[in-house]
Amino acid sequence: MKRLITLLLVVAATLGAQAQLLWKVSGNGLDKPSYLFGTYHLASLGIKDSIAALPQVQQDVQQVYGEIIMADMMKPETLMQMQQQMMLPADTTLKSLFSPAEFETITQAVQEYLKVDIALLDRMKPAALFQQLTVLFYLKHTPGYNPQEQLDASFQQDATKAGKKVGGLETVQSQMDILFNKPLRRQAEDLYCFLSNPAKAERQAKELIAAYTAQDLDTVLRLMEEKEGTKCDPTPEEMAQLLYDRNHNWAKQMPALMQAAPTLFVVGAGHLPGEQGLIKLLQGKGYTVEPLP
Repeated sequence: MKRLITLLLVVAATLGAQAQLLWKVSGNGLDKPSYLFGTYHLASLGIKDSIAALPQVQQDVQQVYGEIIMADMMKPETLMQMQQQMMLPADTTLKSLFSPAEFETITQAVQEYLKVDIALLDRMKPAALFQQLTVLFYLKHTPGYNPQEQLDASFQQDATKAGKKVGGLETVQSQMDILFNKPLRRQAEDLYCFLSNPAKAERQAKELIAAYTAQDLDTVLRLMEEKEGTKCDPTPEEMAQLLYDRNHNWAKQMPALMQAAPTLFVVGAGHLPGEQGLIKLLQGKGYTVEPLP
């Protein structure tokens, strides 16, 4: 479950030490400030209405950068590529990646949430099934969650409507690698960890939602770093791939983008806090980074 929490916070999708989602970046030679906003890709769009300074920020900036350009995800060639990467190699089946007892747990969850025979999904990678079940899990347990309303995408849509530039800090392929191209055995562990204790998964998910809604960085960071002492914990290498390496890569790109034009960076929640988060990394480069209400 801890890898689920980390993935939900860093992919698709906050906070700072003073419990804020929105941060102003200034100084270090910038004529005009830029901004950071932390998202959670399963959050309601209503979170935007709770941040008083956000409308003015969206008006003042000249460009919006996300982790990726969300519209690229809907291109036919991208959808085809994604579909291909969601499928298992020809010599592997979904069932072959689990023990009989584990596979029974997966089978029951598929029946409960997807209402289909798992045999129809036997060519699907565990990570792809994980993504589908996560959305359906949140539909069941999260009041007001609408999968048709994606927080990260809404910022880019607002910018496009206003005639502003939209950019991405990484490629669609890099995100597909994170989502679907981990070792298959590890994908299977992720899926089983999520489904083997649904009551615990529900409780932790609600903690995460509450922390994000409250803009509580300390709790978000605690949830990300909490260890269970089991195979469900992310390894240091996985944390680097999911979070830290990407943070450092983005922090290298951001100065030139901010120098070119005032920019709103909209990235996943888990990328902002911590010693290797974007807030600290930008402060280390000489910028003033301060929360906005």
